[in-house]
Amino acid sequence: MISNEPKKKAAPEFRVDVKLRDVLLSGNGHRSSETALAVEEGLPEPIYPQYGYPRWETERKFHNFKAWRTWKGLGAPYFKHRVMPGDLQPLISYLFSEWKCNLDCHYCWSYDNSVKGMTEQTAKKSIDWLHGLGNRLLALMGGEPLLRPKFIHKIVYYASKKDFIVYLPTNGRLMKPDVIDRLGDAGLGAVNLAVDCIDEKPGLAKALTPIRPYFEYLIKNMKKYCTSVFFNVCITRTNMDDVVKLTEMAKEYDIGIDYHIVESPIIDAPHFKHLNENSTFLTPEDYPRVDALIDWIIEKHKQGYKIVNQKARLLQMKEFMRDHIEPWGCRAGRNTLIIRTDGTLAPCFPMYSASHDWGVVGAPKFDRNQLKEMKKECELHCFSTLNHIVSYVYNNGRVIRWILRHAKSGFTTAQGTVE
Repeated sequence: MISNEPKKKAAPEFRVDVKLRDVLLSGNGHRSSETALAVEEGLPEPIYPQYGYPRWETERKFHNFKAWRTWKGLGAPYFKHRVMPGDLQPLISYLFSEWKCNLDCHYCWSYDNSVKGMTEQTAKKSIDWLHGLGNRLLALMGGEPLLRPKFIHKIVYYASKKDFIVYLPTNGRLMKPDVIDRLGDAGLGAVNLAVDCIDEKPGLAKALTPIRPYFEYLIKNMKKYCTSVFFNVCITRTNMDDVVKLTEMAKEYDIGIDYHIVESPIIDAPHFKHLNENSTFLTPEDYPRVDALIDWIIEKHKQGYKIVNQKARLLQMKEFMRDHIEPWGCRAGRNTLIIRTDGTLAPCFPMYSASHDWGVVGAPKFDRNQLKEMKKECELHCFSTLNHIVSYVYNNGRVIRWILRHAKSGFTTAQGTVE
């Protein structure tokens, strides 16, 4: 018997509108890559150690150094951009030294072990170009950046000498004491320690227990190297109890914590192996538990826990998982950007796999109209924490109130969220 009912279409393996997806993966191609980059010398060999310790004679000198570095890395570029706005003025740039990873977290599509890592020449050219744009905050991205710790040591050393605050996200498995010492001495500004659970779980490999000795050593040496540390936790179907434990642990260690909510790829990611039957993805049955967890986190935020996310944005997680998110003013491609391992550019890391041509290091092709049209769709499917923070703080009143609040303490506790 032949049925006259229309056939159901399979769900697409991405979240944005099909039309936008086709534009982003059109035949333009972004692989002009390193052939478009002039062959230059690599990164200089770091001097290690370059400082004597203790480095700061008094507590006041330590806080002065920290405040001055923050001003050069974020304050001065921000106010310069506000006074003299332009089309491309990155406050934060993401340098993908790797697209490989040593772990396989089932919710994560941000790695592909077949992709070659960045060269020293591309890294140096990228840092020099970003410096010329006025950018002074550099996030080293992957995959797992510490797959090549000597390479990262060179990047941190070179970028710090050019007044960049260097920010390192890592799962911590390769963050051995010698690596911590070398990166700290080189000038590493912040470590974003990605942990989703206390003990490893099926599909969740970023756990604290396997890296506990490294974590303790990092905490012990935070002040020695003036390196901030915070947990980065992804809320999934299987780790909500662990999220609570990690939040309390961050409070115990007096470090920050930020939260993401599990997302599937925003556009096609053929290398992603866990799209179907993924135990970490949220289902409608999980929503009440997530709602309760978010309410608990917000209450801890009000109690003074060092939570990076704004309280309003945490509430919006409830809307996002129900597909009700509203446009939020993303500034990717203007005040943030990514540099892929091959030197090509994109506005944000959900677009890493896009083949649309946004240019290469030194020759950007970000078009305001194209970005504006793209974001009408992709903003409704993206919950980027850092890009949202950049969008949110592009408001002089909020920033000035934050500065005045912390000036009262001589910038000795300046780690609160801009609300």
